[in-house]
Amino acid sequence: MRGEYKTPGGKLVGVDVVVDAAGKPVTCTIDGDFFVLGDDDDAARAMLADLGAALVAGSPLDDVFRRYPSLGLAGVDAAAISKAYQRALRKEENGSSSEKGRSICANVGVDDVSDILTSNTDAFHQIRKKRWSSLRPQVVHDVTRTPVEQMETDEDWARQVAAGQRAATLRFWHWAGPAVVVGRFQSIEREVDIRAARQEGFDIVRRSTGGGAMFIKPGDVITYSLYAPKGFVASLPVDESFRLCDQWLVDALRDLGIDAFFSGTNDIASAQGKIGGAAQRLFPPVGGGPGALLHHVTLAYDIDEENMGRMLKTSSEKMSDKSVKSAVKRVAPIKRQKNIPFETLFSYLETYAKLSYN
Repeated sequence: MRGEYKTPGGKLVGVDVVVDAAGKPVTCTIDGDFFVLGDDDDAARAMLADLGAALVAGSPLDDVFRRYPSLGLAGVDAAAISKAYQRALRKEENGSSSEKGRSICANVGVDDVSDILTSNTDAFHQIRKKRWSSLRPQVVHDVTRTPVEQMETDEDWARQVAAGQRAATLRFWHWAGPAVVVGRFQSIEREVDIRAARQEGFDIVRRSTGGGAMFIKPGDVITYSLYAPKGFVASLPVDESFRLCDQWLVDALRDLGIDAFFSGTNDIASAQGKIGGAAQRLFPPVGGGPGALLHHVTLAYDIDEENMGRMLKTSSEKMSDKSVKSAVKRVAPIKRQKNIPFETLFSYLETYAKLSYN
């Protein structure tokens, strides 16, 4: 039995429940496009499993959060998970969310602070630029790789930074083939029409970060990854950590004449719609190293609406807090907003990134 809940302004959580012949819950699993905060991968998986067990047992979810003080959920909270569970048991109807709200950061107590810190004031703009300038990442135009190799490279380079074996790096990269990239905590079967993707020659790969599914065609997207010491985002609420990493990009797009701004926890948008999305994850220190942040962004340069609509499954609940009820129609590719060739834009962003901390 399946239940979903989309936190208005936040993320989707889905709950799958197996029941016995009498309708009593036996097991419960949790998925979604939320983010797990913290750098302990084993603990993250254990926390989600324990949350599922607590739902079945009828135990308070806050007790589970207290057992994992170094972890948290961004985009959903205990109330959202419980609501999805009740919907799975048909105790509450699945459907459009009517509650007003904002992105939720559970177990870390920073949502109110985040509202203040993520304001687009000149003061916080300057704070982000100052911290970015102190990082001074090496900008790399990487070789073209397959979707699987790109996912492996992202994690490998992040772990090298975590071990102190690589300096902070901003990697721009190209795709060797088309792909559907699924977030770390999403269900592939729930998010992707696997048969349609395979028929069109799309690889289906899972990335090591949270967030939602991405539709990738070479030449239609611009992708970059930031690998930085963990301390780069130390003490920042999750929303502000995203903005810190991507302020240079918003500035670059605005200089092109695109009125770009931050939207929600991890999106970059304009008045016409969503331009791109970001995802990130922390890695623990290795061998005396500093630990690492992996932060990557995919920008829509163009869009194959027909194939994207066929391959990505988007539930009505996921779009419940959107004014436009189609994932395809929400995307506003850069090509439609600015008449600039792909390679020219790619080179422009690379150059802007190199100059952004000078």
